[in-house]
Amino acid sequence: MKSINIARTVDESKFNRFHGLVVFWCAFIIVFDGYDLVVYGSVVSLLMEEWSLTSVQAGTIGSYALIGMMFGAFLFAPLADRIGRKKVILFCVILFSLFTGLIAFSNGPTAFGIYRFVAGLGLGGAFPVTVALVTEYAPRTMKNRLVTLMLCGYAIGGILASGLAIYLIPVAGWKSMFLVGAIPLLAVPFLYKYLPESLGFLMVQNDKKRIGQLVAKIDPSYTRHDEDEYEMTVPSKTGIPVTNLFENGRTISTVLFWFNFFLCLLITYGLGTWLPKLMNEAGYAFGSSLTFLLALNIGGIFGSLIGGWLADRWSTKRVLTIFFCLNAISLTVMGMQPTIILLYLFVAIAGATSIGSQIILYSFASQFYPTEVRSTGVGWASGVGRIGGIIGPVLGGALLALSLPFQQNFMVLAVPGLLAAIAVSFIYEKSSSRQSVSVAAKCYGTAGDLVEK
Repeated sequence: MKSINIARTVDESKFNRFHGLVVFWCAFIIVFDGYDLVVYGSVVSLLMEEWSLTSVQAGTIGSYALIGMMFGAFLFAPLADRIGRKKVILFCVILFSLFTGLIAFSNGPTAFGIYRFVAGLGLGGAFPVTVALVTEYAPRTMKNRLVTLMLCGYAIGGILASGLAIYLIPVAGWKSMFLVGAIPLLAVPFLYKYLPESLGFLMVQNDKKRIGQLVAKIDPSYTRHDEDEYEMTVPSKTGIPVTNLFENGRTISTVLFWFNFFLCLLITYGLGTWLPKLMNEAGYAFGSSLTFLLALNIGGIFGSLIGGWLADRWSTKRVLTIFFCLNAISLTVMGMQPTIILLYLFVAIAGATSIGSQIILYSFASQFYPTEVRSTGVGWASGVGRIGGIIGPVLGGALLALSLPFQQNFMVLAVPGLLAAIAVSFIYEKSSSRQSVSVAAKCYGTAGDLVEK
């Protein structure tokens, strides 16, 4: 009989095909969260014309999906810590895919908004739970890189939406864009086959067979025997998952995570929704304004990858502080309308430091919280952040309605970046790891049994 320390096995594992499949399929899901961010921005001008919407009305409709995402994160993330992450991910994928596809059959703003809201529930639930799952299985030395690599799907989805919009809308109309969003329904059987369940959840269920099979995939040198025992830290006490986010010295950092998610998503969704319209108002053609959206999301990919690489080698908090400062600078310069080449460059920097910062924040939060409340911690930070995402499109619409000078619009959007840079510097970076070690020194168990050392 052997005793296998699961946390150590995962931390010390070498990246292999199993890790790659987990990252790939979670990234596939995240692609459609990013697609949803940009798809509305790519059709909003057409909807305003077709349905005679004001900019404030269009911004409000754009927020319906974000309201759904907020409630989805609040509801499904804690549920995933209770009933298993794989089950919740599959349900959320079916939910958001089905209702995104139904948007193509809407014939007015009311049906459009309802379908967007329900799709948002699934999108908001899937995002933090996939982050928690990848974090749980990632080797210790690659956690930031694998989570940010997976979350690059967010920017890829944005690129997909903006690229398709340029060619698909003139040919098939705006409704075709939402039919593309239903594609994940076809992938559900593959997600069921290749996505693993949370090891922490399987430990509570005392499912030794499935645990052994997963350990063998994580570490191919391991050969499973029925008599082997598996060791993993478990919660030292039970309770409501959300209240656990404020225990063991995590209160201040939890509040700051929420504030930073709020500011970051305000920037990201404000830009994602209104950048084409702002550029169109400044005199750029509709097709040209969509290419700015493309540059924004390409920048997001590079920002995510570079930021994740730096975070694994340096300090996640310092990387985020620098990114938020650069975001404020790039938005301010964009408002000055520099030459076209410089304008594209600063749009890409804005994307790298808004979408990139959002992705690094998810990685930061997922490592801050211990495994038993990881989905809850990331989900509630994401849910509070979605409030900023809701305000972003509305704020953009209000700015357009005020008819402010072009430069002042971007100066307003630059303020949240400066506030986020200040707030993130006060998060206590090492709280989670310290608390996890403390619990691990005392508790071992399967099926929820605690064994005092």
